[in-house]
Amino acid sequence: MTKIPIAQSVMNLIEPVLMGQGLELTDVEYKKEGKDWVLRVFIDKEEGITVEDCRKISHLTGDLIEIEEIIQTPFNLEVSSPGLDRSLKREKDFVKFKGKRIRLHSLAPIDSRRKFIGILSDFKDQTVFMDLDGKPFKILLSQVAKANLVIEI
Repeated sequence: MTKIPIAQSVMNLIEPVLMGQGLELTDVEYKKEGKDWVLRVFIDKEEGITVEDCRKISHLTGDLIEIEEIIQTPFNLEVSSPGLDRSLKREKDFVKFKGKRIRLHSLAPIDSRRKFIGILSDFKDQTVFMDLDGKPFKILLSQVAKANLVIEI
């Protein structure tokens, strides 16, 4: 039996609750920073996230984690919006942001490079399609190490 990583366990636990409140869970991170463990929960909604949304979800998340006993060690809980340069991890992220400029890092070099910036033109069959200065590019989602929106002002 494979143990589910803590971030995924938290995601599985709180995502249905957030959806019921009209919020989108965009990401969960659980990592050690210095001597402390930090759990970061990123939420979003159409009209944007407020401080009150973050406060409410922080209490809710903390209570659910305590009840389900998912995390045994002390940790700091942070809840925030995903930001303008939000990460793209799941299929729904890539579908939602078609037409936007993204920065993508591949797990292994493709044509001698691992970093790509271009327009997200499509996502289908677990493949990211990009326009890199007029040239088509595609990469399997399983080969994406990291992808983020590029802030455009």
